[in-house]
Amino acid sequence: MLSVIVLAAGQGTRMVSNTPKILHPVAGKPIVHHVLDVALALTEEVVVVVSPQLDALAVTGGRPAKVARQHHPRGTGDAVRAGLEQLQCDDGNVLILCGDVPLVQEAELQALFQQHQQHHKDSISVLGMRLTDPGHYGRIVAEGKRLISIVEFKEATPEIRAINLCNTGIILTSLATLKKLLPELSCQNAAQEYYLTDIMALGQSHGIESYVVEAANSTLFHGINNRAQLAQAEQQYQQMLRHKMMLSGVTLLDPDTVYFAHDTVVGRDTTIYPNVFFGEGVAVGENVTIYPNCHLVKTLLGNDTKVGPFAHLRDHTILEDKAEVGNFVEVKKSRLGTGAKAKHLTYLGDAVVGTKANIGAGVITCNYDGVAKHQTTIGAGAFIGSNSALVAPISIGDEALIGAGSVITKDVPGQALGIAREKQKIILNWVKSRFYK
Repeated sequence: MLSVIVLAAGQGTRMVSNTPKILHPVAGKPIVHHVLDVALALTEEVVVVVSPQLDALAVTGGRPAKVARQHHPRGTGDAVRAGLEQLQCDDGNVLILCGDVPLVQEAELQALFQQHQQHHKDSISVLGMRLTDPGHYGRIVAEGKRLISIVEFKEATPEIRAINLCNTGIILTSLATLKKLLPELSCQNAAQEYYLTDIMALGQSHGIESYVVEAANSTLFHGINNRAQLAQAEQQYQQMLRHKMMLSGVTLLDPDTVYFAHDTVVGRDTTIYPNVFFGEGVAVGENVTIYPNCHLVKTLLGNDTKVGPFAHLRDHTILEDKAEVGNFVEVKKSRLGTGAKAKHLTYLGDAVVGTKANIGAGVITCNYDGVAKHQTTIGAGAFIGSNSALVAPISIGDEALIGAGSVITKDVPGQALGIAREKQKIILNWVKSRFYK
């Protein structure tokens, strides 16, 4: 049986934010949710330890994880104690993760499990990382794979600080070991906290050995404490997503300028031009072209669709196969049928656009009356002339035609012409009489 305790009770004061550190997003998903998703992929028994003021639902995001409270900030050892109180199991292993390390990967943890199984079931395994700039991370003192101690930076001598093997904060051991050693922790140190890392030294007095497992990719375990580190994590996560996309058959013409969300799905043979931003909830079909400077959120794109340049698709937009949305078009909560086109300077909100309908330049659906939103329905094969306003609720029938510059306030039947503009008037010699008297 495996249980996971995620430590997420840090105050995060260096973020200088009203938002708790663990709720800041990386690729559109809160930091702690990245960690919880990895934990829940390993086991159903997950506890996240947080400070008392945090909202439990915000912390879990609806995930099936228990929430424990560390009522006083007395260190990682005390936080693990709080987490143990929420565990239902009586034995097995406990994996301890840090809630501010969003890039942690399941594969690295599986490697930790495999090496841990080579030792006694009550031993302690620590995931270590070698860093060129160890900074303020705790240092691992080891002889080969045998771990002697972990020394927190505040307690370290210059000789210890010269060590570049650092503690990731990820520990795997048995529940029995934790129950035996945690009560023996002392807060007689520079921070006056109960350091979880002291259990290694305590374990030696009980004949419990500790081992270090070096991470294959140390860059995945950097904790986030400030906005600069948050930006670094975002950049690294984006690089991972971009690489994954390109290996799956997606062409990125300038990868560094394309930003994905954690849940973006893109089909093969799709081409994405520079400066495209994907928010959450976007799924893109195959052979799609997304031109430069587009912003997509909560959008589904069918196969062979085209978007942009400078298009904004948001809030439950659906483009069916071969639909096209072009320059400076905004679409919100609308569905464009197969082969439908809105190529220029258009706003479509709360609209259903039929198959092969054509929306001219400057067309807007007037979906909001100041109190409520209303729907516009445009039939298959309809043609909406340029610079027209469709005042919802309204329905334009199949193959109907709306004259350019019209303000349409009543339904238009199929194959009918709808036009609503003042008849053109020409006054001869008006300019001469007005300006050249």
